[in-house]
Amino acid sequence: MAGDGLRERKKRETRIALSWAAVRLTVERGYDNVRVEDIAAAVGVSPRTFNNYFASKGEAITTRHLDRAVLIADELRGRPADEPLWEAITNAVLGRFGMGQDDSGADQQWVDGVRLMVGNPALQTDFIRANAAAEAEIAAAIAERTGTDLTRDLYPKLVAGVVGSAITVAMEHWQRADPPAAMGPLLRDALRQLAAGLPVP
Repeated sequence: MAGDGLRERKKRETRIALSWAAVRLTVERGYDNVRVEDIAAAVGVSPRTFNNYFASKGEAITTRHLDRAVLIADELRGRPADEPLWEAITNAVLGRFGMGQDDSGADQQWVDGVRLMVGNPALQTDFIRANAAAEAEIAAAIAERTGTDLTRDLYPKLVAGVVGSAITVAMEHWQRADPPAAMGPLLRDALRQLAAGLPVP
């Protein structure tokens, strides 16, 4: 029914708004200085509503990573069937990170969120949990694309695992790079090396 569709869309919008509010407030104030009540107030909902979507502010922040993985999986499913797998994966990842050759297309909220997720020790448990769910989403898309089976074949989970690791390593390298480096080329290079079988430098 149309009403059900509208209700689900509003729920998705509320969830996304709460997550971005958690990122923004934490970037502005620091993790320890943000309460669930602050995040809920920023979106105009009650703390109880926040708790309907997230178990903690850490989960609200790191769900940005999971949501990005869902978009990557959707993008991968939509890539041309004759596109080589690693080319399709690279295009899906870079497309959903909003990046080409540099970071000029990356929205600042996402950049701040990445720095927060990777750099804040208080978020590591939530980030690891979100990362596992993210890899499961990508594995399902890879299984569909390659005709493999998630319960019988190692391949889709193995590829999803190394793709997830490449994203994490690229984000960590980008955060600590001195001099600063753009994340787009780091992601592209990481995926290129994986596609080549990680040859010895």
